[in-house]
This record gives sequence, C-alpha cells and structure tokens, in this order.
Amino acid sequence: MVDSTTPVPSAQLRPPDARVFSPAAVVASCVGFVLIGALQALYGPAIPAFRQEFGLTPSAAGLGLSAHFVGGVAGVLLFDRLYGRLGNRQILGASYLLMAVGATGFALAPNWPVALAAALFAGLGFGGIDYGLNQLFAVGFGRRSTAMLNILNAHFGIGAILGPALIGAIGAEHYPAVFLGFALANLPLLLCLTGVRDRAPQPAGAPEPGGTQVLRRSLGSVLGMFVALYVLHVGIEAGVGGWEPTHLETVGYGAGVAATATSVYWLMMTIGRFLVAPIALRFSAQAIITVSCAGMTACLLLASIPALAPYAYAGVGLFIAPIFPTGLPWLHRAAPSARRAGALVIAASMVGGVAAGPALGKAIEASGVRAVPLLLCGVSALCLAATLWLIRHARTQSTTRD
Repeated sequence: MVDSTTPVPSAQLRPPDARVFSPAAVVASCVGFVLIGALQALYGPAIPAFRQEFGLTPSAAGLGLSAHFVGGVAGVLLFDRLYGRLGNRQILGASYLLMAVGATGFALAPNWPVALAAALFAGLGFGGIDYGLNQLFAVGFGRRSTAMLNILNAHFGIGAILGPALIGAIGAEHYPAVFLGFALANLPLLLCLTGVRDRAPQPAGAPEPGGTQVLRRSLGSVLGMFVALYVLHVGIEAGVGGWEPTHLETVGYGAGVAATATSVYWLMMTIGRFLVAPIALRFSAQAIITVSCAGMTACLLLASIPALAPYAYAGVGLFIAPIFPTGLPWLHRAAPSARRAGALVIAASMVGGVAAGPALGKAIEASGVRAVPLLLCGVSALCLAATLWLIRHARTQSTTRD
C-alpha cells in the first residue's frame, strides 16, 4: 500500500523570513516558464521557413531543436556547478540574458551555422532557467513545494501551446520577428529578480556528515532509479507528441482530427498540472506518481483500440502531467545529501527527449506504426515498476536515517 497522507516533518516547513520568492517573483517565474515552453516549441513550426531561407534538408533543419537541447543539457550542468557559489539572482539573470541573446542571434543569423550556434546559446539559458527555477521551487515552499512546482511547470505547457499558435497566426516566414519578440520578453523579467532570495535554504532533513556512510551504496541506486524514471517518462511524453498523429492517421483518422487530438494531448498535460496542485497538498508525491504511472499505462493500452485512441491519448497527457514536477521534491527528500541530484534528473529528462525519437523510430521500423501505443505502454510499465521500487527503497533509506 502507498501511504497517501504522509505527514511533512516540521523541519521541512520554512519560517516566514526564509521565503525564497516574493509574490512578484513567483509571477515572473511562471512567465519565465511560459517563455521557455514557447522557445522550445517555436523551432518545429518554423522548419519550412528555415529550409527555404537556408536551403536545408529536413534532417539539417531539425538540427535547430537538437542544438537547443544540447545547449539545454549543458546549461543545466553548468549552472548546477555555479549553484551555491553564485547568488541565485546572478544565475537566473545570466540565464535570461543568454536566452535573449541566443533568440536574437537566431532571428538575425546570416547563415545556418550561425543560427545553430545561436540556438545553442539560447539552449544554455533555457537549461539555466529550467534547472534554476525547478531547484528553487523544490526547496523554497516547504510542504507546498510539490503544488508550486506543478503550477510552475503548467506554465511551460501554456508556452508550448502558444508558441506554435503564434507562428501559425503570423506565418512561418516571419519567424525572425517571433524570435526577436521572444528575446525582448525576457528582459523585463530581470527587474523581478530582486524578489528572489539570493541564497536559498538547503533541503531540510539532510543527514549529518558522519551519518551517510551506510547509505551511500543505496543512495546511488535510488538516484539511478530516479534518472531512469525521468528518462523513461520524458521519452513517453516526446513519443506520444511525435507519433500520435501518424498512429491516428494509420488507424483511419483524418489528418485534421489527428492534429487536433495531438493538440488536446498537450493541453491535457497543462491542465493536469494545474489540477494536481491542490491534490499535492493532501497526498504524497509517491501516491501521485504511482497513480500517474498506472493511469498512463492503462491509457496507452486503450490507445491500441482505434475507436478509443484519441481519447486515450488525452488521458495519457492528463496522467503524465504531474510526474516531472512532483518527482523533484520527492527526490530532495529521498536524497537530501546528494546536492546535484536535481541537476542529474533534469539533464536526464532532456536526454530522454532527444533519444526518444531515434529509439522509438527503430522500434517502429521493426513492429509497424500500429504498435506505437503498445511500445509506449511497455515503457510506461517500466516507469510504474521504477516508482514502486523507489517507494520501497527510498522509504527504507529514510527509516534507516531516522
């Protein structure tokens, strides 16, 4: 049985003078996540314009998003090295500036190699914001951290929906104006950084330096399983987003219905994070993620039935929504002595997004497009198994520490 009402130790509650964000800074952080969600989603709809302007093949045009993700992983790892050495305001400010400079360079690039370098710079800033704000929200709100992380990451989904809609409204050929507008939108957020506490509190409950010897071996296993959970669930997220339209068309739906159903999938992911915020105040992260993985697995199984597929994919979006933001506070509680744990799983999630396309593509070549939901269902079952393993071993480790 999963303990769905795990009490939060009083040591984890932050006193009023230890708050990390002012109300204005919380709003600005949510706007920042709208912007990074939009940035990630802008590259795909603009590909036809890239190809025409620079004379690119489809694979070469796709390198824009790849450069962005490579920069994102590098940004997470770089800013993790600086976390605790520099103030939080400096880290976030540098990230916003890098994102603005990169987006400007991408808009004005005279050739494709310069555009790729600019996308890499924008990705560095993206990674810094993604890591920095997730890390601070995970430790900065006490027992409300899980709820606040879901709200923060829901705004990423809003940006991911708005970005392509904006490109579609003004035309892909005008993508430089969209990227420039995006760059300018980053700059006002710098003014709100004064509301961010420069030195965030460390995760509560960290063990004493002399008390971690017994736990180190099991700690490595716990971290490895969290990484697996993040790589696998982001692979599912990207796999459904990339292959749902093709699967639906293969089983008999029109292109318009398939595209609409995919948009609903992303919309449900955003709605799911808003919906789980109040639930997170009553139920433990373990319970929420277990239900999410079980529901996601069931929906992917139902998606193999053509008549149910569009609705089942919407269900996948709803159930997968809480996993990323809800797992971070759980990670901090399970491994409070592992300072770099958050960076590791966030970077792993980006790698999972990059690797999902080629890996799933190879599997589909062998089994056919109709097998897409069953292939993803198998991956989802692994997510559920990883969650159940973590519930047992993280709880055992916590008991040993106590």
